[in-house]
Amino acid sequence: MNDLKVKSYLPWVVAIALFMEQLDATILNTAIPSMAASLQVTPLSLKAAVTSYILSLAVGIPVSGWIADRFGTRRVFGFAVAIFTVASVLSGLAVSVPMLVATRILQGIGAAMMMPVGRLAIIRTFPKTELLTAMNFVIIPALIGPLLGPTVGGLIVHWLSWRVIFFINVPVGIIALWLAYRHMPDYYGNEERPLDVVGLVLFGTGTALLSWLLEIFGEHRLDITSESVLFVISLILLAAYGWHSQHTPYPLLRLNLFQIRTFRVSIVGGFVTRLGIGGLPFLLPLLYQLGLGLPAWQSGLLMMPAAAAAMGMKLIARHLLRQFGYRKILITNTFMIGVTICLFARVSSSTPLILIVALSLAQGFFNSLQFSSINSMTYADIEPVDSSMASTIGSSLQQMALSFGLACGSLVAAWYLGALPQSDQLAVTSALHHAFLTLGMVTMLSSIFFWTLKNEDGENVTKGVVADKES
Repeated sequence: MNDLKVKSYLPWVVAIALFMEQLDATILNTAIPSMAASLQVTPLSLKAAVTSYILSLAVGIPVSGWIADRFGTRRVFGFAVAIFTVASVLSGLAVSVPMLVATRILQGIGAAMMMPVGRLAIIRTFPKTELLTAMNFVIIPALIGPLLGPTVGGLIVHWLSWRVIFFINVPVGIIALWLAYRHMPDYYGNEERPLDVVGLVLFGTGTALLSWLLEIFGEHRLDITSESVLFVISLILLAAYGWHSQHTPYPLLRLNLFQIRTFRVSIVGGFVTRLGIGGLPFLLPLLYQLGLGLPAWQSGLLMMPAAAAAMGMKLIARHLLRQFGYRKILITNTFMIGVTICLFARVSSSTPLILIVALSLAQGFFNSLQFSSINSMTYADIEPVDSSMASTIGSSLQQMALSFGLACGSLVAAWYLGALPQSDQLAVTSALHHAFLTLGMVTMLSSIFFWTLKNEDGENVTKGVVADKES
């Protein structure tokens, strides 16, 4: 397979698959009322269609690296896209909630293999000096998908059947399959290692339980005692995995990779930063619709400037990182993300539209630069033999950070709202403003994690210089 041709098309293959996955993950929420009416159930009953997808992701992502090493990236990636596409069709044909939940689990299994394996192929194809450019291209759909999802979902539900939401994955999936067949390289692991079944049970169960609790927290489906007990159990399972991974020769996730400074800082710092950023897709539509009184479609349009800024950022990210280095960029950029989040607390019905658009542009630019920086620095000092493991760990914790971020956003807003009714527009707006201030402060404080970086860290990505990777 021609290396130049692979480098030209591989980012498109992974980006298209990621866009399909991200759009699907965010588009469903808009359609839940329409789906509930069609299936003759209450909207709350369809929450299982969302949580089942998240649970299958939590369980499937940790084992994706082992599967790719064993069966090859091309076969596994193609199989994952095919599963996701077929499951999308089945979800669109669902005639009952149990059928929909089953097909969403199947979708989650496909999604759990798509992104980690696609990212692994990128890491193994591009040298460190070209990795930032490739990652920049691939990360754009991850930013655009969640912004388009609510708007596209609202338009589909308004004009067409909710089933179309799932059917739109079919042409995208077919294109991704065709490109993968022609341009996806076939990488295997350097050694055959047995599957860590005990580790999969401990880590998979722990993350699935934790993700489920975060998804349902605050909905009063369980009493606080039961939720607390299950939360402690999930932490015990994850701690047990930590102990297990140190005492088995072939752990599911090799945690000693955290001894590498750039990997540790990018994963842990990125996790904390996402606690603030992750709440925005949930809180901003509420601010626009409840605080400003805008209809859903206008609210969705106000999310679009951030996507435009994200695409513009990729043109200058490499230059910025090359000029100032990862340490300065991440410290400053994380702080600026916190500032933009706090500024949303000043948005009200009297705020000029142009200022809201400008703030959205700034927020999209800083967010995109943050993800590009973190995602490329994660693999700056990872050896090729460890790329599969690093990709799996990064994808697993990114999925957990997504759940944490959404939960934090909703919990902080609910805490400020207190016992006041959600029909009270002034109370809801005030609670949202305080939530933005809180999440913004948390994000600014998370910049502390990046102070532990050295000025030369990541130069092998931006300048081709090998940096010291000791902890």
